[in-house]
Amino acid sequence: MSAVVPPSGFASLDPLVRPRSVAVIGASDEPARIGGRPIAYMKERGFAGAIYPVNPKRATVQGLQAYPSIDALPEAPDVAIIAVPAALAIAALDDLGRKGCRAVICFTAGFAEMDDAGALAQLEMTAVARKHGIRLLGPNCLGVFNDAIRFYGTFTASFEKGWPVPGRIGIASQSGAYGTHIFSAALDRGIGTQVCITTGNEAEVALGDVLGWMAQAPEVDVICAYAEGIRESEQFIAALDLARANRKPIVMMKVGRSQLGGAAAKSHTASIAGDDAVTQAVLDEYGVVRARTTEEMLDIAYAATRRIYPAKNTLGVLTVSGGAGVLISDAAEAAGVAMPPMPEEAQAKLRALIPFCAPRNPVDCTAQVTNDLKLISTFAESVAADGGYTSILSFWSQTAAGRSLGPKLHEIMKGVREAYPDRLWVMSMLAPNKVREYEADGWLVFEDPSRAVVAIEAMGRFGAAFAKARTPQAAVPLPQVALPGTTPSEAVAKSLLAAAGVPAVPEHAASDSEAAVAAAEAIGYPVVLKILSPDIVHKSEIGGVLLDVADADAVRHGFGLLLDRARQHAPAAKIEGVLVAKQIKGAVEMALGVFRDPVFGPVAMVGLGGIFIEILKDVSFRRCPFDTAEAERMIRSLRGFPLLDGARGRPKADVAALARALSALSAFAAAAGPRLAGVDVNPLLVLPAGQGCYAADAVIELA
Repeated sequence: MSAVVPPSGFASLDPLVRPRSVAVIGASDEPARIGGRPIAYMKERGFAGAIYPVNPKRATVQGLQAYPSIDALPEAPDVAIIAVPAALAIAALDDLGRKGCRAVICFTAGFAEMDDAGALAQLEMTAVARKHGIRLLGPNCLGVFNDAIRFYGTFTASFEKGWPVPGRIGIASQSGAYGTHIFSAALDRGIGTQVCITTGNEAEVALGDVLGWMAQAPEVDVICAYAEGIRESEQFIAALDLARANRKPIVMMKVGRSQLGGAAAKSHTASIAGDDAVTQAVLDEYGVVRARTTEEMLDIAYAATRRIYPAKNTLGVLTVSGGAGVLISDAAEAAGVAMPPMPEEAQAKLRALIPFCAPRNPVDCTAQVTNDLKLISTFAESVAADGGYTSILSFWSQTAAGRSLGPKLHEIMKGVREAYPDRLWVMSMLAPNKVREYEADGWLVFEDPSRAVVAIEAMGRFGAAFAKARTPQAAVPLPQVALPGTTPSEAVAKSLLAAAGVPAVPEHAASDSEAAVAAAEAIGYPVVLKILSPDIVHKSEIGGVLLDVADADAVRHGFGLLLDRARQHAPAAKIEGVLVAKQIKGAVEMALGVFRDPVFGPVAMVGLGGIFIEILKDVSFRRCPFDTAEAERMIRSLRGFPLLDGARGRPKADVAALARALSALSAFAAAAGPRLAGVDVNPLLVLPAGQGCYAADAVIELA
């Protein structure tokens, strides 16, 4: 799906991040106070723009002329920082709007993160900002810094340990404290993060706006994001789409996976945590890589600064340690990185040089190369040229730091890398004094090879996403959908879905036993009998499904039995009769579904059907609508896909028909509108290839 917000909309944050003048409302003469830190930072770093402290009690603040009120300012500032108590913040925002200020950073807390009264006050603040066309960051935020122009609209104490080092990584964070924690951790590793924007309560500017600004900002090549909940979807999705189109990787820590974590996220930022599985599906859709830890986030961002993103990533390993080769191979398998073997001819060539080497991949050249360093070049050249790997990881441990071999090794590996500049070259070594030298030559350097593998795998995911962005997806045609006024029965639900392209098992509804017999004989025995009621969703739980009904007498008996069970277990339910359906055997049971996510709208699901969906939770999600190619990708991503692909001698199932049904369901959900609360097709019976698939049961829930 293409971006719905034009890039110019994200550029509206320019006054917030690239201001030429700054007013500080509640400015303090004390550099360590919240209202004093931004001024002290900008003075020390040499911000070239005008700084206007507003403090009615002082003539000067930190050596700068102070102004008694916003009205007294000599001009409308590009951005203003509000650092006054909550009771005064909204009035200050209104005064800034009348003055013509274009952007505001509100440090002040005590709004939606507190209680209902705070939430109402925040709504008022949002209304004031929108009335004046102000881009409002916060409230309850730690602010912004952009070291490219020495702008420091923040009160973090992080800079007491050091200023940003040069670099092109941007940090976008809903949490101010954690956003600056990421900055500090990057600083400790010498990783350059010169832009950081924290959004706090997101009364007006949300994370999607910030990601979108970074996606089109020349200051930023790589984006690190920290999210507790996505408040709105339109800007967020447009930002992800723009970042992908501009080949800017996003690595995100999205917290709130657990029920406890989700509750904590909501109380902290008053945002909607949403369903984590849905958020993951959206991130996967746009090639955003999700980091589990801060260390992993920085590893991936660091690797991305090389701007080499192999669309079809393969890993070649050159090592002097067989043990390290095994470790790396394990890590690659766990991460999902392909390590194809070296060509047989190349392996033979390397064995001729060192008979006891292991040249398959990993290519273990053994410590023998330290006796003849020219062999290092030969082995490395072979891995690059003969192996053709897009990513190459060399393991040298402490050898790279040695006085006797280190300099020569560096020279040799530099030459090989320069001969193949399109590859992602990674070095695993214990040589902290050599790291900057190798990095200057274009290498990525990791002490831990397993961490290196995780970062390498991420570069492949970015590459695949960027390649996908170059081939725009055709629009998915939507059917005409007319939902009934009330929750439909199974028969009506199947009819609606069949009209949209989700085939149903041949069946007939019967209001009496003789009609049921006639339906069974028309369909052909054996048949399935099911109680027909819009009020009984889980029929099997009350014995409302009968299988292998083989003749007319069994149909008559089964009809009465089902009605008795329905009256016993669900006396208030509306009973429409019994559904008589063809019994299909030899099929793989799958499940399709749709539910409406509060942030991202209708989301489709596919997984193993029957009872397995709840036990194994082997499912894949995707926002609706999507085409059959994407539907097949979802199906193939399932752990249980081998059941469809002929595992243990089973016939291959009709995956193409399953993909068509899944895509059709997604189009149905997108066309149905907000009244559609959910769809459950379980089981969907997938027959052998070429024989199609059929919905054996279906539920449509209406809001």
